[in-house]
Amino acid sequence: MSDLPLNPAESPLEPSFEIQRERTAPVALIARLRAIVGAENCLAREGELFAYECDGLPLEPHRPLAVLLPACTEEVVGIVRTCREFEIHFVPRGAGTGLSGGAHATDGSVLIECSRMNRVLEVDAEDRLAVVQPGVVNAELSTAVAPLGLFYAPDPSSQLACTIGGNVAENSGGPHTLKYGTTTNHVLALEMVLPDGRVQRFGNRLGEAPGFDLVGAIVGSEGTLGIVTEVTVRLTPIPEGVETMLAIFDDVVAACRAVGRVIRSGVVPAALEIVDRRTIQAVEASVYAAGLPTTAGAVLIAELDGNPVCMAAEIRTIREACDAEGCQAIEVARDEEERNRFWRARKGAFGAMGRLAPDLYVHDAVVPRVHLPEILARVGEICDRYQLKLANVFHAGDGNLHPNICFDRRDENELARVVQAGEEILEACVAVGGVITGEHGVGIEKRDYMALVFGPDDLEPMYRLREVFNPDGVCNPGKIIPTTRFCVEANPKARGYDQVPLG
Repeated sequence: MSDLPLNPAESPLEPSFEIQRERTAPVALIARLRAIVGAENCLAREGELFAYECDGLPLEPHRPLAVLLPACTEEVVGIVRTCREFEIHFVPRGAGTGLSGGAHATDGSVLIECSRMNRVLEVDAEDRLAVVQPGVVNAELSTAVAPLGLFYAPDPSSQLACTIGGNVAENSGGPHTLKYGTTTNHVLALEMVLPDGRVQRFGNRLGEAPGFDLVGAIVGSEGTLGIVTEVTVRLTPIPEGVETMLAIFDDVVAACRAVGRVIRSGVVPAALEIVDRRTIQAVEASVYAAGLPTTAGAVLIAELDGNPVCMAAEIRTIREACDAEGCQAIEVARDEEERNRFWRARKGAFGAMGRLAPDLYVHDAVVPRVHLPEILARVGEICDRYQLKLANVFHAGDGNLHPNICFDRRDENELARVVQAGEEILEACVAVGGVITGEHGVGIEKRDYMALVFGPDDLEPMYRLREVFNPDGVCNPGKIIPTTRFCVEANPKARGYDQVPLG
């Protein structure tokens, strides 16, 4: 690693634009932006901006100077060039369903909200691909291509609202990640407006571009390298058959052990999801009620898809795995209506949490499956010690935890306990060989915990990559990469790391 200056002001990676403090947007700036997108698509009044203070992460909200809703790539280019002229930072945003603060406005920045860029530009059934604008809603793409016998496989739990552009930014996963992978496995090419206003294309329709995998670098970069304005995605044939099973257990640990047995058997389900008792109770008291027993310690949703001839044996294998761990009962969905009922408990879980408290802090650390039982017990102990309400609903098949901490951010004492508990949860997961995020991204939430899993030699290439695309840091600053020179200053418990260059 090259020697970098100790003085942050001398760092070659330091953004040249000072972050503007929150203030009233310059009249001239707003006039120019309105000329680009139209007055109705430039939000600058206080009442209009309130809803854009944060995404799905309720921590550290910031009100933007303005929110722009462009309808095409040319309008995004105009916004970027105008912001650069006025030395204003800009932050891309999708539907605002992200859970790590990746779309939070930094002080004095404008949000570029891409929800109006919502057209499916092309569908090629023969080559199994679609070209879409970033504001296309995830689930609506699958609906659009279903008559062709195709679907878009990545399925975040927020898929009825989240957009393809946001999924690209966060490399979103979902319940079916176990079999189909995350967003990066389904993106072939991208069009992106660079932070200097140029338009650049990456990848191609074949998904086999030679050289460095720049598409792979952009997916998951959380809008720090530029603003994606077009996405070419891979489509997947709708499976011939689908079987969905619901198994009821006395506790979460037994359900986790059953998951381990299924994986060891060699069967690869499309999904293995666990919902715990508190989540079941919240769901059953909400509009998402699915008829689950509220006395159950946990339910396991197992879904198989593929050739119907093979699935009878796979169903038997899953039954045996669940029975071996003391399963109370197991059902196989009789039809699509019952299958949707099983999934309603899982897909509606986050919405149902609103019955328990005004705010929700959702973690998404990943641990090796063998450590799921002990980590769930550890997470429970941490939240009990801090007197916090905990509910678990998670992608058990790939070890992707989602501890949901229900709280009220207006209570400063409770908020402090939530943050401290969150830090301990991450440390516990990393201690058993896990990582700090599986699909929600780093954003601002986990930025200062990157030192838990990356040393200076790991972080430097990330700085250098961002430097190539975004040299003066005007595009979504303050996200992913630690912003302090010493990671241990931001996270005193992350010992053993040397200094890290300022981003």
